[in-house]
Amino acid sequence: MIPATRSVRLTVNGRDTGPVEVPEDLMLLEFLQEYLNLTGTRYGCGQGVCRACTVILDRPDGRSRAVPSCVTGVAHLDGARVRTVEGHAGRNEDGSLALSAIQQAYLTHFSFQCSYCTPGFVNGATVLIERLARKPVPRRDVERVVLEGMDRHICRCTGYVRYLAAVRDVILSTPGLTTDRPAQKRDDGS
Repeated sequence: MIPATRSVRLTVNGRDTGPVEVPEDLMLLEFLQEYLNLTGTRYGCGQGVCRACTVILDRPDGRSRAVPSCVTGVAHLDGARVRTVEGHAGRNEDGSLALSAIQQAYLTHFSFQCSYCTPGFVNGATVLIERLARKPVPRRDVERVVLEGMDRHICRCTGYVRYLAAVRDVILSTPGLTTDRPAQKRDDGS
């Protein structure tokens, strides 16, 4: 018996893909890895629980949403815009790698050990930061917002403290993500 197929077109990391005939039951993770050779998205639990496979779906209204690609059927995403971990970094004028703010923060904080969950954390944090760019929060709420925004991501090496600290630092150091200014140091050093 020949499996049923469906034709899909996607924009992945800014590049148009398709139309491509895919099995109706093909998951987005498999499509990214097997059809596009984008292997940064990781297979973890296969149930959408650990979030290692998180990618970003960009909505037409400009909002983004983190989705587990291991349980998201690609056949239902015809016309969608998807971002993977490979789509975050750019290039500087000299051609050198220019990491996104969250990628750089994760390196600076040495947030990962095995790095298996890192692509999911990068995408989850990116969605959170984009949400805060549209709707900033008071600085006093940043810790809670980071915990709520990242709580579904599992790190088996227990890198949570460093991942969360990195996200918090990016939020607190990026203008426009919080509604109030940081406390100013007084002339007397306090």
